[in-house]
Amino acid sequence: MLFNSFQFLYFFIVVWVAFLAMRGTPRKVFLLVASYYFYMCWNAKYILVILAITLIDYVAGIQIEQAKTSGLRRIYLGVSLFCNLGLLVVFKYFNFLAGTISSLASNAGMGLDVPLLNIILPVGLSFHTFQAMSYTLDLYKGKVPAERNFLNYALYVAFFPQMVAGPIERPNQLLPQFHREPEITAEKIKSGVAQTLWGLFKKMVIADSLASFVNMVYASPQQFNGVYLLLATCFFALQIYCDFSGYSDIALGIARIMGYELRINFQQPYFSRSIGEFWRRWHISLSSWFRDYVYIPLGGNRVSKSRHYLNLMATFAISGLWHGASWTFVMWGILHGSYQIMSQMTQGLRSKVSHVLGLERFPRLVAVLQVFVTFTLVTIAWVFFRASSIQSAFYIITHFFPLGHFESATLSVGKIPRANTPFLAVFIALLFVVEWLIAHPSKIPTIWRFGAFRKACYYSCAFSLVFFGVFGHTDFIYFQF
Repeated sequence: MLFNSFQFLYFFIVVWVAFLAMRGTPRKVFLLVASYYFYMCWNAKYILVILAITLIDYVAGIQIEQAKTSGLRRIYLGVSLFCNLGLLVVFKYFNFLAGTISSLASNAGMGLDVPLLNIILPVGLSFHTFQAMSYTLDLYKGKVPAERNFLNYALYVAFFPQMVAGPIERPNQLLPQFHREPEITAEKIKSGVAQTLWGLFKKMVIADSLASFVNMVYASPQQFNGVYLLLATCFFALQIYCDFSGYSDIALGIARIMGYELRINFQQPYFSRSIGEFWRRWHISLSSWFRDYVYIPLGGNRVSKSRHYLNLMATFAISGLWHGASWTFVMWGILHGSYQIMSQMTQGLRSKVSHVLGLERFPRLVAVLQVFVTFTLVTIAWVFFRASSIQSAFYIITHFFPLGHFESATLSVGKIPRANTPFLAVFIALLFVVEWLIAHPSKIPTIWRFGAFRKACYYSCAFSLVFFGVFGHTDFIYFQF
């Protein structure tokens, strides 16, 4: 069941009306059943995976808190982590590891053929396993108490707005909200509807409109010259942002309509002035997860410089592998790790060059250049994220130039109607204007205070969905993770 489907619209209306009519435990039981039904619409049998994760970590959490010795606490934590990571290895990484081992053995002249598993990856597995692990890890560190109410903990794992693609919630942020009745107000409903509408606009009007052209070029990059490769890569940078941040906006919006608050997952990342800042703005719930549970435990920056660089590279490589069982994702992570390391290594040199050139006198120009360079580096890395193989990614990057000739009719072949192209360009420009205003609320024009103008904007957004939105079965990109 997709957020951008009429099926979900009907589902949510029924759930919300019934949710409003209930209180206390019956309301939470109903919400949990609705969340399980939402998940089972993809593959009913995989609800057993959710139930297993929930039961194992619920029991492990209580045992960790009750354990008399630190050794026993570590054992219970180890069982929890082993089960969660074991599920990831079996469902997501087994075939990748088996294929890698078979390939290495073949290159070494050995006839080792590791059999592959014929299983489907449960949707959103990496998200709810990481959320479950954050509970037991925080409990082990003494940051949160054990949750004794099984119903509350089950909702923490399976709350339907965010269980499939995040944001990855922390126990101290989401669990307390299930201990009290949600506060549902007219202001929260209006705010939630507006954010949901904006998320649908980003997904259906921009991301899905660009997807077909990106898919066409990346499916056979050797058939296109540089201008198509460059355009498709820039389109993908926009597509993945609008697709994933659109999902997050919808998740935050529908949760707020129900009286719950989820953490912000994106803060206008393409306005970042450095790669480090980009990762503080992009998929915040995941980047902070890796910071707190991987990077800092490895030593963070409280170690020697060489070890610090190794910690950065290891964290980003693992992050890349989290995104997908493929060497393209690992390469994407390594590339971002390299960006971070090079940024730190050249910081002094860049400051000296800036001083010599007198760039301090032109702060706005410097800011624009920094945003442009950061966006360029991030977009180059997206090639590895989107390409079907390492070889294909290198081919695309090395064939951006010369640009060659561009035929606008190709957009139609890529399912972007020529008549819609000017509107799509306006929508993309509007996206950046709105995102900039969200990042700079003090710059919002005075006219926004007038209710009539706001309503006109909301109606325009809704009409653009109807006339320019892509309808049909269009998955969100991050569902595969």
